[in-house]
Amino acid sequence: MSLTSASFNEEEKKAPTLQEILVALSFALDLTEGAVPGHAIRSCLLAVRIALSMGYDHTLISNLFYACLLKDVGCSSNSARMCQIVGGDDRIVKAGAKLADWTRPMRPKLSTLKLLWEEVLPDASPLERSARIVKIAATQHKNNQELIELRCDRGAQIVHKLGLGHEVAVAVRHLDEHWDGGGYPSNLHGEDIPVLSRLMGVAQHLDAFCMSQGPQAAMDTLHGRSGRWFDPELVVAAMALHTTQRLWRQCLPEDPLEEAQAAIRNLHPSKQSLLSELDIDNICEAFADVVDAKSPFTYRHSLGVRDAAIAIGDVLGFDVNRMTMLRRAALLHDVGKLSISNSILDKPGKLTEAEYSQIKTHPSIGASILSRIGAFHEISILTGEHHERLDGTGYPYGLTEQQLSVESRVLAVADIYGALSEERPYREALGVAQIDTIMSRDVPGKVDGLCYEALRVVMANASLPPRYIPQNSRTCNLADFDAVEVFI
Repeated sequence: MSLTSASFNEEEKKAPTLQEILVALSFALDLTEGAVPGHAIRSCLLAVRIALSMGYDHTLISNLFYACLLKDVGCSSNSARMCQIVGGDDRIVKAGAKLADWTRPMRPKLSTLKLLWEEVLPDASPLERSARIVKIAATQHKNNQELIELRCDRGAQIVHKLGLGHEVAVAVRHLDEHWDGGGYPSNLHGEDIPVLSRLMGVAQHLDAFCMSQGPQAAMDTLHGRSGRWFDPELVVAAMALHTTQRLWRQCLPEDPLEEAQAAIRNLHPSKQSLLSELDIDNICEAFADVVDAKSPFTYRHSLGVRDAAIAIGDVLGFDVNRMTMLRRAALLHDVGKLSISNSILDKPGKLTEAEYSQIKTHPSIGASILSRIGAFHEISILTGEHHERLDGTGYPYGLTEQQLSVESRVLAVADIYGALSEERPYREALGVAQIDTIMSRDVPGKVDGLCYEALRVVMANASLPPRYIPQNSRTCNLADFDAVEVFI
């Protein structure tokens, strides 16, 4: 899993396309929603097939393609609030909510009640759980408005940042509107809802139900919500495609995910143009924002790690190619954390062994996602190694000094520095002197001495932006910091 400095081959030097990057990173968005992997690309296939059957034009299909891949790009922004409301795993509740008719809170299905009973305050007494469930039912409209508005507004902002146009941004913002005006965030009604949003609403419903209960259940529920949740004309089009067996190709639970990926690569109607270096950086920064938005304690963490990493690389004399790779890896290093519940990420106390085991999966999950982008091969390796330690005590692979590149060591130092200089649910942010005391304990056994000395130069010269040069915290017992607390 290691790389050598400047180990670029010709294939990896090729600039990726926007389509390639968004298809790959859509898997990260699936994680945040607790969806079956490939949800975004299957939804895209379904939506485009329905749109084509209705004769929509090239421009709409192109916008629909991007909107579907990015429909959940704001989803991490409400994860902490969802966790706070339910007191349990936000990802499981989000996935379950896609299968529930939350517009009829007084008529819940048995499966919905079972989900709530299992996930709401799972460690509390039956009386406490019952009281919380009653409260959730009583405040459902208010909670839905808040959660969906957070998600949709943030999603539209990120789409604008990516430069994908007003129509795509508006479509993402109104994804959860309903035909009868009972949706969110704006209670739009009928044809006031953007057609892209209507198409995506149908498609994401079909995939969620198909993956959980099979295609016939998906169609039955779609028909049952026609005219209430969904545009009746789109439902008729979807039913026609289902009847003629043209709807579900590559989208059934038993279909290999590779088939859906292959189909999506050939789907976009326009030429797939290569991205500029600035475009790639903007996409990496946008998805860094998605990752950091998942927890209030990681706000701007990825940007801080980027600043620390490039400052260290500058002291060490990295060339342009190595700095570019390091910068992008730093921005995306925690993308696998989208798979971790906020009940773990925001836990104020010490993690259990089972919870820490889940934390230790995030580097390899992130590496797997980024490895889907050919030009990101080295970046995926660095992402997978940012919690490794020179003595083999790191995770997830237990690599040792001989197996870790200089870039991996720089990223590890930058990540530790970033974690210590930021507030966490279990402690205050630390100052420079305290960070030095903690990190120097692990030099050179666990942390590379040359990279850490470069960080010291950076801190001494205040060459990081002021936001990332911490002041001394008020009180902190350094003996209390163990590996879990320091390195998450």
